[in-house]
Amino acid sequence: MGSKSTIEEENTLNSPLLDPKMSTQQNTVADGYSRTDQRIPIATSTTPVAPPLNFDYNDGVPPSGDADDNYGATMEDHDNDSSDDDNDSHDNHHNSTLTGVDHHLPHPDRPQLEQTHEGEHRFDHGSIAALKITRATKLYAFCAALNSCNLGYDIGVNTGAGMLLQESLALTDVQLEVFMGSLNLFAMVGALSSHWISDRLGRRWSFRIAAVVFIFGTVIQSGAGGYASLMFGRAFVGLGVGFGLAVDPVYISEISQAAHRGQLVTWSEIATNIGIVLGFLSGLFFSSVDENVAWRLMFSLGAILPCFVIYFSTFVMPESPRWLVAKNREGEAREVLKMIYPDGYDVGVIVNEIKDTIEKESIAEHAVGWDVILFPSPAFKRMLMVGVGTAIAQQAVGIDAIQYFLVYILSESGIESRNAQMLILVVLGLIKLGVIVIAGHLFDRKGRRPLIMVSLLGCAVSLFIVSMSFIGGASSEAMAIFGLALYLAFFSIGMGPGAWLIPSEVFSTMIRAKAMSVATFMNRVTATIMSSTFLSVAQAMS
Repeated sequence: MGSKSTIEEENTLNSPLLDPKMSTQQNTVADGYSRTDQRIPIATSTTPVAPPLNFDYNDGVPPSGDADDNYGATMEDHDNDSSDDDNDSHDNHHNSTLTGVDHHLPHPDRPQLEQTHEGEHRFDHGSIAALKITRATKLYAFCAALNSCNLGYDIGVNTGAGMLLQESLALTDVQLEVFMGSLNLFAMVGALSSHWISDRLGRRWSFRIAAVVFIFGTVIQSGAGGYASLMFGRAFVGLGVGFGLAVDPVYISEISQAAHRGQLVTWSEIATNIGIVLGFLSGLFFSSVDENVAWRLMFSLGAILPCFVIYFSTFVMPESPRWLVAKNREGEAREVLKMIYPDGYDVGVIVNEIKDTIEKESIAEHAVGWDVILFPSPAFKRMLMVGVGTAIAQQAVGIDAIQYFLVYILSESGIESRNAQMLILVVLGLIKLGVIVIAGHLFDRKGRRPLIMVSLLGCAVSLFIVSMSFIGGASSEAMAIFGLALYLAFFSIGMGPGAWLIPSEVFSTMIRAKAMSVATFMNRVTATIMSSTFLSVAQAMS
């Protein structure tokens, strides 16, 4: 490797992001603040003193005989700075120090990387051809995403059953609003609890517990004879949904190859929209059944999907390799990774990377407390404003409230037939599902900001069209349906998937876990407020 000036090793974790008084001149590529990599060096068992990141080309060969010993740092020779021979650095090993050279930047003359996650991201796998998603990975991701259908089905089924439920149990508008909006409140509790269950019992047990809780709540809701029992069942449905929402993306990301992780994680969002369509279809299927029985049958069908989740999590899905490594069950983790990666891939390297990541995350978790969130520096404040603000904006546009009360909007526009209402719901659901699939490809091609801007502007125009359909002596059914279709399409093209993609990318690794918790919490709080006040606000304004 070419000669480099000696870099003094730092014994502490200093960063301009943590200390706003530090000079901005230190915020350079050499400090780890490039556009493509914002990692901050952290001391580990393999590198007892945190080496400063020096972004330079990688030799393309391990810095020593054992690549695992010094992963992420290269050896710099202080006795012979002009030496360009890789062998010289090995011969003078006793005079060398760790420089923290970033190994995911390949040397232009020797571009091949090790078989690592970073190699996957660059589609560079040494002697292995470009990785493709294995059939096993697709199967496991499908099984996990199926759990997200539960949330979608609940949204879809309550959209169709809400008015029937209100008439059957003689609920007030406020009671119905609380019933609809409370799902988000209970889901927040479930999501917070899922972390403890998932880490203690494993991902597969989390799926089973979420499914059992959801089934229990669904049965109680279906047989409810009054508002109290209805809300009791709603609490368990919300807990089950919260468990599932928290564990689905985690499991998919942990059983996916790094190169295809983003694509597979979006399956969870797609599954949620499939669940919404299924919920709408249940309303269409029972549109001719007596209203006192129809909503109970619609709720009861919600217990079918969780049964499949229990079966798949028991007999099909393997345990997460990351969880197995964390529990010192590396042998089992290797067997799972062999199913995820193609034949001949060195899964031992992946196991070592998982161990290193777990260790660094543990160190960062203890090094950075909640003060960095509650009293952020200017840099972190901008991250939080963008990430948390985007999560709030997703629900501030009214998506949950409008989806829950679509039937009421259609009824006010003049569409009174139950069968016609349910048929329109199915069409609207299919439009939303189709656009969300397209959006997954557009985000990587067109960028995040343009699609978010188009989405927000389109939602505003669409809601204006819907509102105009109610102005005048007679309501316009066609205009209302057209406005709702546009609204769901514009929401799905940007704010739907983007509200979670942007926070995951904008937050620094040091605060990502805590910041995502805050973003998720505020998103659900906003959803609860919007859903629990929709009818009351509409009545007050009418």
